[in-house]
Amino acid sequence: MLQRFFCEGILKIKLYLVQHAKATSKDVNPERPLTEEGRQDINKVATFIRPLNIAVDYLWHSDKTRAMQTAGVLAEVMTVRNKVVAHDGLAPNDDVRTIMDKINVAGQDVMIVGHLPFVAKLASLLLTGSESTSTVAFKQGGVVCLGYSDECNWQIKWMIIPDLFL
Repeated sequence: MLQRFFCEGILKIKLYLVQHAKATSKDVNPERPLTEEGRQDINKVATFIRPLNIAVDYLWHSDKTRAMQTAGVLAEVMTVRNKVVAHDGLAPNDDVRTIMDKINVAGQDVMIVGHLPFVAKLASLLLTGSESTSTVAFKQGGVVCLGYSDECNWQIKWMIIPDLFL
């Protein structure tokens, strides 16, 4: 069980969940790269988080262009101890339990750049034990920081979304 592993190991890890920034529609470009607005939004978020000196062991993103581009912008303003990589199992409708198990095994700080409903389900599963409970209102280009607490459970530490910047 995830909680037992972290409590016994007394690990203090952080998990950053990011919904990719706004992308073009399939009709405009089937690859769905970021729109100009999406690039501006993720750059605003990146500028805000730069002074936080975020460091992660892993930065995983889905293999979709919009997630890769979002991850690339964020990777420029933080320390990634290992490679920024496209990771299997991060598509919108993939099973979140598989990734939860990989976070458990890694036992290190991770940033995941993905899609709805995946990131919302993962956050809900970690925070409540149920992926069907809606716990976080993700926004495109937003970052949610979860931390494993002294009470041996996941908690939301902070959240930043592009709408906060004018």
